[in-house]
Amino acid sequence: MPTALALSPHLDDAAFSCGGVLALLADAGWQVCVVTAFTATVLPVRGFALACQLDKGLAPEVDYMALRRAEDREAAAILGVSARHLGLAEAPHRGYESAAALFGPVRDDDDVWRPLAARIAALAEELSPALVLAPQGLGGHVDHRQTIRAVLDVLPATDVAWYRDTPYAIRDPGAAPDLALPRLPGWAMPIGPALDRKVAAAVAYRSQVGFQFGGAEAAGAALRRFAAAEGTGVLAERFLGADWRSGSPASPGTSHSAATL
Repeated sequence: MPTALALSPHLDDAAFSCGGVLALLADAGWQVCVVTAFTATVLPVRGFALACQLDKGLAPEVDYMALRRAEDREAAAILGVSARHLGLAEAPHRGYESAAALFGPVRDDDDVWRPLAARIAALAEELSPALVLAPQGLGGHVDHRQTIRAVLDVLPATDVAWYRDTPYAIRDPGAAPDLALPRLPGWAMPIGPALDRKVAAAVAYRSQVGFQFGGAEAAGAALRRFAAAEGTGVLAERFLGADWRSGSPASPGTSHSAATL
């Protein structure tokens, strides 16, 4: 049974961005593991981190990240994949104190990519994935950029299928990938049979869909329109880099293990 390792900066990125492919791989007999980097509960919650919770309509006493981890497990069950949480702190807990800062320069003292790279290397050794998926960094969120830096410390860019960060790609379909990524071939994967499950998984992130899409119904409509726009006459998700489509979604690529990193 081949394994796919999907790396998600936050608790929703992989499902929003490539949930259709993840469901198709699971249906085809792959073991699919979605690993989210920035999932830690940090208490007490203060400042901008607290504001990020309050603007989702959640009271200060709610354990926001515990709620999100539960949503992630629910979404994973809908897609038929497993979920792991690495327990690193999100950017608002690492000194990024405004929305503008989240999309600004990486702080000189922010070396979170180092422990993240070590954990990705350990996962590659444990799972020997035939396929690794990671974000392109569309939108420029610092956590996405630090995830890319960590992945590139472990794997060649050409060995990764880089997904289009959503909803950033919906807001700006022409957004450019992170500058750390080289020029890579792009391609689309049809996801029609799995689109309903992708939408169901996306709306399982109840704390996020209002803020990100305007509500569950709007999220479903936006994801369906976007899938139609991403394909040429088919519902699709688009990627850069590694292409495992030789034959079918069940055709594995080259396994990555500690010996090949």
